[in-house]
Amino acid sequence: MNRLTRTFRPASGFKAFLLSMFAIGLSYGLYKGVLDNYLAEIVSMTEFDKGVSEFFRELPGLLVVFILAALFTFSAERLFKLGAAIMVGGMLLHAVLPATRVYVIIAIFVYSLGEHLQLAMRQTLSLEYSQKGKGGEAMGMQNAIHQIGTLAGYLVIISAFFFLSSSLGLFRIIFLVSTVIAGASFAFSLGLTGSSKTDKSKSRFYFRKKYSKFYMLEVFYGARKQIFLTFGPYVLVLFYGADTAVISLLFAISAVCTFIASPYVGKIIDRFGYKIVMISDTLILVIVCFFYGFAHHMFPMHIAFIVCCVNYVLDSVISLASMASSVYVQDLSETQEEMKATLSTGLSVNHLITIGIALSGGWIWHTLGIETLFILSAILGLCNSAYAASIKVPEKNV
Repeated sequence: MNRLTRTFRPASGFKAFLLSMFAIGLSYGLYKGVLDNYLAEIVSMTEFDKGVSEFFRELPGLLVVFILAALFTFSAERLFKLGAAIMVGGMLLHAVLPATRVYVIIAIFVYSLGEHLQLAMRQTLSLEYSQKGKGGEAMGMQNAIHQIGTLAGYLVIISAFFFLSSSLGLFRIIFLVSTVIAGASFAFSLGLTGSSKTDKSKSRFYFRKKYSKFYMLEVFYGARKQIFLTFGPYVLVLFYGADTAVISLLFAISAVCTFIASPYVGKIIDRFGYKIVMISDTLILVIVCFFYGFAHHMFPMHIAFIVCCVNYVLDSVISLASMASSVYVQDLSETQEEMKATLSTGLSVNHLITIGIALSGGWIWHTLGIETLFILSAILGLCNSAYAASIKVPEKNV
C-alpha cells in the first residue's frame, strides 16, 4: 500500500480504479481465453467468418473518436463507467444469445465498444490520480494490475478445460462468470466520484505533414498486427486443432514473456535508437511469418504446431517494438499536447487499416491459403522496414 500511496494521490479514487482494472482484466482473460475456440467449435465460423467478426470487433476503435467528441461534456470517470456498463452488456449477450454468427458478432461489437471507450480513459485517469511526477509509474502500475488479472483469467481457463470437455454449456458458464466479474468491475467503478477532464486530444483527428512517415508506419504496423492478432490463434485452432486449454496456455505464456520483455525492449530503444529498432523488428517478423505460413510444409504436423506456437509468442514480444514509433513522435513534437494528439490520430489510422485487413485477410486465407496470408504479412513488414529506413533522425537517435 505504501508504494501505491507514493504513486497515487490518497484523496483520489485510485483504489476503486485499480480494483476495477483488476476485475475487468480477470473478466477479459476468461473471455479471451475461450473466444477463438468458441467461434470455431460452437459457432462453426470459417476463416472468412472470423475476418468478418474481427471487422466488427475493430470498428469501435475507429468510432470511439467520434463518440468521445459527441460526449465531450462527460468527465473521464463517467466515460469509464459507461464503458464498463457496456462491456457487462456485451458479455451478457455472449452468455444468453443463440450461438449463431449474426448474434455472436453483435455481442462482439457491443463488448468491443465498451472496451474501446474504457481504454480511451485509462491513461487519463492514471495521470489524474497520480502524484506529481509519478504519471508514468501510475500508468505502468495500472497496466500491470490489468495484466495480472488477465493472466489469472487465462490460468482459470487452462484449469477448467484441462478437466472438462468443450461444450456449449461450459462456454456459456464461462461467459456468465465473466459477466458477473465484469459487473463487479462496474460496481468498483462507481467509487470514482471525481470529475477529471478527458484528454481532448483524443476527441479529434490531428494531421501534420511532418508526421506523414509516422502515419504510414501506423498503416503498415496496423495491417501486419491485425493478421497475427486475428488469424494467428485461429490458425492454431482451425488448421492444427488446438483446444481451449492449449490456446489459453499459449496466451498466458505470451503475456508473461511480454511482461518480462517490455522493460528490456524499452532499454534497447533508448540504447540503439528508434530507427534501428523499427527496421530490425520487422526483419525478424519476416522469419516469424515464414515459419507460421510454411511450417506444415517443412515439419510433421505436431512439430509444425509447436513451431507456430513459438513464433506466436515471438511475434508478441517483437510487437513491443511498436513503442519505438511513440518515441519517434516524441522526438518530432514541439509540445506534450501535440504528441498526445498525434499518437491518438495514429491509433485511429491504425484501426482504419485493421478493419480492412480483417475482411481481406479472411478472404485471402479462404481462397489462397495461409501461406499467402503470412507472405502478405511479411511483405508489409518489409515495407515497414524500408519506410523506417527513410526516416531522418538526429545523430543521437541513429
